Amino acid sequence: MKVKFDMIGLFVQDLSKMVNFYNQVVGIPIEWDGNGPYAEFKHDGIRFAMYERRELAGLLGQEPSYPEGLNGTFELAINVGAPENVDETYNRLVRAGAREVYPPRDEPWKMRSSMVADPEGNLIEIGSDFWE
Repeated sequence: MKVKFDMIGLFVQDLSKMVNFYNQVVGIPIEWDGNGPYAEFKHDGIRFAMYERRELAGLLGQEPSYPEGLNGTFELAINVGAPENVDETYNRLVRAGAREVYPPRDEPWKMRSSMVADPEGNLIEIGSDFWE
């Protein structure tokens, strides 16, 4: 049996605020009627969805814990192609309300990257293609 990741799901405190951020600021399309507890974006490749935290304990049958502040447990990484697109995307997201984490920089592994955070502190890396 082949294993393949199918979806990334965020368990969020404020579903409306987070849907709005990823739709309006990041630019991921969604058709959502504003009702929770679940929202799934239209995204090629891997599904991207959100579920309200207040409903999660009932789903799991136990009480989970959540990080506070800047969430250093994972990142969402977006590839914007050419290195100069990292700067443009970073600046656009920050102007639109993303939290600055670190500005665009050239990495020793031959890509350009930067990082912002969403309203609940989840890290979003903005990266370029690798160069030779």
